[in-house]
Amino acid sequence: MAETILLVEDETSLISYLKTELEFEDYQVLVALDGLAAWQQYQAHHDQLSLIILDWMLPKLDGLEVMRRIRKHDDLPIIMMTARDYIGDKVAGLDNGADDYITKPFEIEELLARIRVIIRRQSKQNQLRQKYQIADLTLDTKARQVMRDHQLIQLTQREYNLLLTLLRHQDEVQTRDELLNQVWGVDFDGQVNIVDVYIRYLRNKIDHDQDRPLIETVRGVGYLIRSNPNEGK
Repeated sequence: MAETILLVEDETSLISYLKTELEFEDYQVLVALDGLAAWQQYQAHHDQLSLIILDWMLPKLDGLEVMRRIRKHDDLPIIMMTARDYIGDKVAGLDNGADDYITKPFEIEELLARIRVIIRRQSKQNQLRQKYQIADLTLDTKARQVMRDHQLIQLTQREYNLLLTLLRHQDEVQTRDELLNQVWGVDFDGQVNIVDVYIRYLRNKIDHDQDRPLIETVRGVGYLIRSNPNEGK
């Protein structure tokens, strides 16, 4: 069965070109020329979609607002596509839930490669969908929901992926480089200390005011969540 991609772009010549190239690669393609149409397409077809390619600058609703709305419902992969190349914009896009970011102009081969990587990764994640529980913390990958002490915890996409990675490797020390590769991707060109920054964000949400913190720091190495938190005490 062909993967279905929602392509959101207000430049008609570009959307025509990309649609032709994607269909040549055997993808099914839905299109939207503005942010409101993109939101309506998502609402109508979200169960069929494998990926969204979403331009930032759109009429009616900008791409960031469209992505925020989608992220309230699911973790469908999104590639942000924009002429912006300021690093702050890239960070904003990724922090608000984008899985990847491509800057115009780009070669079609690069976009196709990014699509293949994301769909392959999503397929593996779907096979691993389950519920994790450590002490009074639960993470349900199907609902994309995190709770601790019966309280719902709101996480950004990056914080969620970081926590999920630690839970998938519980009892194993994850180095900063390993977390960087798994959560940010091997082509991320930022500094490794971004891992420490996001660990701090995550701790403030899941370990704040808790008698039993779950995320351990292994000095000089990385981070760890134990399947039995009492073992490390």
